[in-house]
Amino acid sequence: MIGKKKGFFGKLAERITDAVLLRPSIDEEFFEELEEILITSDIGMETTVKIVDRLRDEVQENYLVSPEKIKDRLAMIIADTINKGEQQELSKNSPLIILMIGINGGGKTTTIGKLAYKLKKEGRTVMLAAADTFRAAASEQLGIWGERVGVNVVRHGEGADPSAVIYDAIQSAKAKNMDVLICDTAGRLQNKKNLMDELNKMSKVISREWPGATRENLLVLDATTGKNAVSQVSEFGEAADITGIVLTKLDGTAKGGIVLTIADEFNMPVKFIGVGEGIEDLMEFDPEFFAKGIFE
Repeated sequence: MIGKKKGFFGKLAERITDAVLLRPSIDEEFFEELEEILITSDIGMETTVKIVDRLRDEVQENYLVSPEKIKDRLAMIIADTINKGEQQELSKNSPLIILMIGINGGGKTTTIGKLAYKLKKEGRTVMLAAADTFRAAASEQLGIWGERVGVNVVRHGEGADPSAVIYDAIQSAKAKNMDVLICDTAGRLQNKKNLMDELNKMSKVISREWPGATRENLLVLDATTGKNAVSQVSEFGEAADITGIVLTKLDGTAKGGIVLTIADEFNMPVKFIGVGEGIEDLMEFDPEFFAKGIFE
């Protein structure tokens, strides 16, 4: 379980708790300290100001002085900030095509394997498409995950046309009446235009060959990269209609604040979080559980 992972929320949890518990009174200095903590924990300025201003107002309006009540109220505000309601849930529709997007090294291939395992465990039939044909050994790695999970992987040779892989995978998935087709994509092409063109081409193939399928475009981000993950949301957001975020490596080495920045500043739902290397360490994101966990 997430909550049992010691240090899961990193130094953000410790610093906020100390700020609340160790100060003799909740005054303006407290709010300034809290603002500094949030900004230095990978939370953007705009999001930080919203959180601190709302907490300040609620402390004054409700005459909050108890550290426990202030912690509970702050947790509620954080949960509200990152809660995107039904958008956070992966579509239950079938057939479903998921394009997995993200830079190399962010945990994309591993996340695909974990997601395939999770969906199969839920009773859905799954197929994988190795459409990252630009990175050496990418299809082989996906093939290993396919064998491990027990699902078929459609792949071509290195350097093949990614859209051709998508085409063949769709034909196979349709013929076998698959519930979900998860497609790996290249994380780094020659330039941003090249990336956009490739993703657009894939999208057109999907729309043409399986127009009735529900679509999800999930951006996989490494939580340990901090604010660099925010720039990736902007970059890939120009190349694809991102429907949700998968945040990987959210363990004791991550500050955790990047969740708030992405959810608030981009109005983007975080759908899953990766909290370890195990095949079951991909969790559905729970805003309230996340927020409360900061103070546990």
